[in-house]
Amino acid sequence: MLRRGKIGKVNLNVMNMATMLQETAEKYPENTAIIYEGNAISYRKLNLFVNSLAHHFRTLGIQKGDKIALMLPNSPEFVISYFAALMLGAIAVTLNVMSTSYELLHVIEDSDARIFITMESLSKRFHEIKDRLNLCRHLIVSSGLEAGSPFGEIINSEPVTLDVPKLQGDDPAVMIYTSGLTGKPVGAVLTFNNLKTQAVLLRTVFDGTENDRSLAVIPLFHSFGAAVNMLAAIHVGAGIVLMDRFTMDGIFTAIQKEKVTYIAAVPRLFMGMLLHERRAEYDLSSLRFGITGGSAMPPELFPEFERYLGIRVLEGYGLTETSPCCVFTMPLLKQKPGSIGTILPGVEVKVLDEEDREVAAGVTGELVIRGDVVMQGYYKDEEATAWVMRGGWLHSGDLAYMDEEGYVFLVGLKKRMVITSGFNVYPKEVELVLDMHPVVATARVIGQSDVMRGQIVKALIVKKTGAVEDEKEIMRHCRIYLSSYKVPREVEFVASLD
Repeated sequence: MLRRGKIGKVNLNVMNMATMLQETAEKYPENTAIIYEGNAISYRKLNLFVNSLAHHFRTLGIQKGDKIALMLPNSPEFVISYFAALMLGAIAVTLNVMSTSYELLHVIEDSDARIFITMESLSKRFHEIKDRLNLCRHLIVSSGLEAGSPFGEIINSEPVTLDVPKLQGDDPAVMIYTSGLTGKPVGAVLTFNNLKTQAVLLRTVFDGTENDRSLAVIPLFHSFGAAVNMLAAIHVGAGIVLMDRFTMDGIFTAIQKEKVTYIAAVPRLFMGMLLHERRAEYDLSSLRFGITGGSAMPPELFPEFERYLGIRVLEGYGLTETSPCCVFTMPLLKQKPGSIGTILPGVEVKVLDEEDREVAAGVTGELVIRGDVVMQGYYKDEEATAWVMRGGWLHSGDLAYMDEEGYVFLVGLKKRMVITSGFNVYPKEVELVLDMHPVVATARVIGQSDVMRGQIVKALIVKKTGAVEDEKEIMRHCRIYLSSYKVPREVEFVASLD
């Protein structure tokens, strides 16, 4: 049963993502754009910073279509670098700050990035691999926005006028790496038009205005964080309170002090807020709503958020390959327990069986998506692109059903994947690393249920004959090659994997 977004197709032609920040800065120059560690940056100042960095990129020879890799936490540097790349028609390659040097070597080389931007505290990982890189010759590090920091010196240089290239909606804008079913990370290429579909979310779904203020705790390098906390906020001139490290008390303090109106987070964080014993000590009256995604929220908790936090928490669903949001719980429509909502404008969704035939309402199958949100493809990987986009529909790998009214219900995963604290872990990628250890004969990675994280990564290992079992050594080995969230939290040695 084919379903389309019900509230009308959004006119994306009225927006230019490359100049969106500039246009917002002209409209709301003194509005606070960013608050970070107690310091505020206006839209006027943010736009000047972006222009200065874009000019520096140009002096390094960056042209339309070139790649700029960002390994940055939730900080002003991320926002500035992201929009400076977009202004030139370059492609921002947003990388997880937990990436190891082993992971970085692959994604920097595979993406053809020419510049790497990171915090000074993380730059060691780049230095460990720089002699093995073919194209990436420029490293920009930051220890803050002030003079004395290389990044700070660049953005505080004299303002310049830039000649920007002519950009089309189907030009690539962002590349985000996601591990494919083979275990090899592939770059999902999102276009300027893809980004537009996310920039309108706050205004079209939540009536967002320049008076809103988001609390950005989801990493901006994650497509969900970038969409709801950065793109959607900047489109309407709202403020962004950036947090890259936090405690529950820190979150509540930020909401109270900065008058935060909405927060987007994974279920684990919302559950932590709900269970926090001192939550009643804070003034949360500024909050209008919450958005959750990344993994399933237990349906029985939604009424509790209204009761104890005074807000409705609404679910969004999507994939890196769908920019990400394509299904949303609409605040003005009736809610159905267990449903992740209805389809966003400009999106078509249906459910297919094993032979890619459409099924009837209420029948479970694979959720497939088509429309403005769907990526251009995987960078330099036509085979993987063709497989996931067969028949012209993006195959999500998620099992779901739709009812007669078009409400979507997720029921499981068709693909092998573990979702832990909102991060996707593909077992094959972890298994390839485990197989590198001399003790391991073969391994299988599974997801084990966990109340706070949704799932944790668990490794089942058959050791080689005569080898000594050592769980801690296996975990140490994985930490060398894998981001921390991919490292197994439990290791079990078994006689066989049958």
